[in-house]
Amino acid sequence: MKRIRKIILNLILFIALIVLTFSIIFKDQDMSQMLSIVQSVKKEFVLVGILCMFLFISCEAINIGRTLKELGEKSSFYRNLKYALIGFFFSSITPAASGGQPMQIYYMHRDRISVSSSTLALLVNLTSAQIVTISVALISLIFNYSYMNGVLITFFIVGVLLNASALSLLLISIYSKRLSTGLINFAIKVMKFFRIKNIQEKQEKLQNELNKYHDSAMYIRNNRRIVLRIILTTYIQYLTYYSITYWTYRAFGFSEHSIFKIITMQSVLYATVSGIPSPGAVGVSEGGYLAIFETIYPKATLSGAMLLNRGINFYLFVAFSAIVVIINAMRGKKEAKKVND
Repeated sequence: MKRIRKIILNLILFIALIVLTFSIIFKDQDMSQMLSIVQSVKKEFVLVGILCMFLFISCEAINIGRTLKELGEKSSFYRNLKYALIGFFFSSITPAASGGQPMQIYYMHRDRISVSSSTLALLVNLTSAQIVTISVALISLIFNYSYMNGVLITFFIVGVLLNASALSLLLISIYSKRLSTGLINFAIKVMKFFRIKNIQEKQEKLQNELNKYHDSAMYIRNNRRIVLRIILTTYIQYLTYYSITYWTYRAFGFSEHSIFKIITMQSVLYATVSGIPSPGAVGVSEGGYLAIFETIYPKATLSGAMLLNRGINFYLFVAFSAIVVIINAMRGKKEAKKVND
């Protein structure tokens, strides 16, 4: 019940942020004119953008499945796609994307995948994503520095530092057994403080999971080829994601700027906003887009381009992943009812 209440509160916060963001951005805009501009775009490029977003999610599923297979877990591509979409939804509606991985672990555990394996698989994926985000953004900044004003440069530095800090913690959690053991000891102290029952049993379970996790982590560390394949797939994943901004640009009938230029600009924007602890980076993504791409689009088209771009690479898939979450929640209730009966 507490989990459901928390999800509902996060959804309310998420929707409130969307309403506030768009009311500020579009307060001086003629919405009917803007919607007519969006409706007049070339649909084939919109379709390419949507397909790129599906490929982005599919790459996530491929990497999850790849790591789970290496760790001896059985999982189909369909299930991995489900985990990727569930992670996308809960990361989108929670501050700093904090809800994605815990919910993925929960659904994997429900499908009989061990917590140690699912945790490591997601940590490896997240580490790879941080490496790609930071490296592509730093290279891209060289080509796009002239488009960045003082405020954007400040946000970019903050965003990269936050992502780099997250990357450091992820690497420590994979490589440092001492830190993980310390975290378990801290968790046991907290449980003792709150006088939780069966502490000894819980400690043994945590220790067993930790031992499994470190055995799996050792395997991953000693098989660098799998890590390189995951990172390569992640580069494809994020470059595909960044290219959606180019297909939006083409959908409005523009072709003056190259796909390389648009992708590098989008990668700088993503690194700038991804570390901001706002659900789905709502508000900062929209504002950042308007600031970075104001020299690319005519003034009359810019807001419509932002609306379409965010619609394809975020809002559409939040809605789609929400449907996946609802379907799986309903199935879970049916399965629990059958067990009880």
